[in-house]
Amino acid sequence: KKKMRALTFLLLTGAVACHFDKPHILYLLIDDYGWADAGWHRPPGYKEIQTPTFNELVSEGVELDRHYVFKYCSPTRSAVQSGRNPIHVNVQNFDPTNLNPNDPVSGYSGIPRNMTGMAEHMKKGGYSTHMVGKWDAGMATPQHTPKGRGYDTSLFYFHHMNDYWTMVQESCHGIPIVDLFDGDSPAIGQNNSRNCSQSNQAPGCKYEDDLFTERIMDIVDGWKPTDPPLFIFWAPHTVHNPLQVPQEYVDKFSYIDDYARMMYHAMTNYVDTAVGNVTKILKDKGMWNNTLMVMHADNGGPIYHNGSTGGNNYPLKGGKASNWEGGIRVNAFVSGGVLPPEVRGTKKEGYICGWDWYTTFALLAGVDPTDEKAEAAGLPPVDGMNMWPYISGQVDKSPRTRIEVGDCTGMIEALIENQYKIVVGNIPQAGWTGPQYPNTTVSWNPDHTFQFCGNTTETGCLYNIFDDPGEHNSLAADQPELFYSMLSNLSSIKVFNPDRGGVSPEACKMALGTYGHYWGPFAHLDG
Repeated sequence: KKKMRALTFLLLTGAVACHFDKPHILYLLIDDYGWADAGWHRPPGYKEIQTPTFNELVSEGVELDRHYVFKYCSPTRSAVQSGRNPIHVNVQNFDPTNLNPNDPVSGYSGIPRNMTGMAEHMKKGGYSTHMVGKWDAGMATPQHTPKGRGYDTSLFYFHHMNDYWTMVQESCHGIPIVDLFDGDSPAIGQNNSRNCSQSNQAPGCKYEDDLFTERIMDIVDGWKPTDPPLFIFWAPHTVHNPLQVPQEYVDKFSYIDDYARMMYHAMTNYVDTAVGNVTKILKDKGMWNNTLMVMHADNGGPIYHNGSTGGNNYPLKGGKASNWEGGIRVNAFVSGGVLPPEVRGTKKEGYICGWDWYTTFALLAGVDPTDEKAEAAGLPPVDGMNMWPYISGQVDKSPRTRIEVGDCTGMIEALIENQYKIVVGNIPQAGWTGPQYPNTTVSWNPDHTFQFCGNTTETGCLYNIFDDPGEHNSLAADQPELFYSMLSNLSSIKVFNPDRGGVSPEACKMALGTYGHYWGPFAHLDG
């Protein structure tokens, strides 16, 4: 079995290992970034969406038009760090404080303890590995942290979100707890005072994503040609709620009459500017020509709560927290000097998933992505695919023709095979926003708009998502044979969904004691 793996590995890496030195890799995961909030999805000159950096990177790179993820943050982030479809690693969007003491392998929020992290492979391939921003892939033990998953340095928060100005997230017995960690200890002194806020951006109050961006810039600026290549996983807090951003960006969009839309667009412009500052350093230092940059969102834009979170996925159906296209088909592109000239400025329509980058990056690093540690623990294997031959133009078609789409209930809620998608269940957000959403003239709460997708041709939901990307017209009645075939395929898929336990009191105990009012690992394991 190991000889067969070795042969497969040599065949997979042969096409990529001989043509260039190992590239720097900048992997950018944008939080809650809506399809309609990307400048390249709008007409030229559209005033409200200002993403000049992203637009230029797309024009010089490869647009990935059918890139898929999970409908929530934590499952997607667990997937990209482990190389597995969320149905094989984590379909629960729990806070990181869960613990099931009866399962020392998988009884936690996020990634099971015995899975190999993406950065562990990159370190093995000779990379210097760095993580900055939102983690949301586990916290219970040191092995669940970025350092435990292979990152040499990390500055991050554990939860789905925190306050951009105080870095506080939730409380223990009424005492606010800061969520900001640096490596293996609380980032003491790097968080702001409790007086800082969106309405009090006084001198000395540093916006959280400024802190993260400066760390990235320091890493790049400090690199020397004699150093190992860089692997940087950058996961900005922006544009996830709360809707907070430095005032100078708010002022640029003050003409927008809807507060949530104004703030969301200001935050989008902020993160675009931050990325531009980092790519400028890479170019100024002569590193860009040997850099591969990958960007995608972790789920669709949030359109729930009457639009109060600011996102928009027009013309796609639904958004974050739904398995319509607006929740799982996301903004994505690759750019950088490593891309062959002939593919720059092109658009790829083949399927790519967030968990494919694990395998793709490992093979670019010359490392076998097989997870032997997980295999020994009886855990599901890596199922990411190598996308480099497709992206670089060596082959015309993506190797991925099927995507299993999970749900937090542990069920399969949708299946994509070739150009068709079947959806089952009572699915929320069954509608479409307009080009400008949210707005002050229409009150529509997507949370209260459901569509039942049943298991008969009369009630079924089957779409050709190439001809009908907005999922308007079900083909179940017109193509019953295809509908029942896909329904059968969907029903046979098994989901890895261990008991993650409940919120552990140890998390607050450690936060209030050992960590001095910061969140951090809390599970005490023997051995």
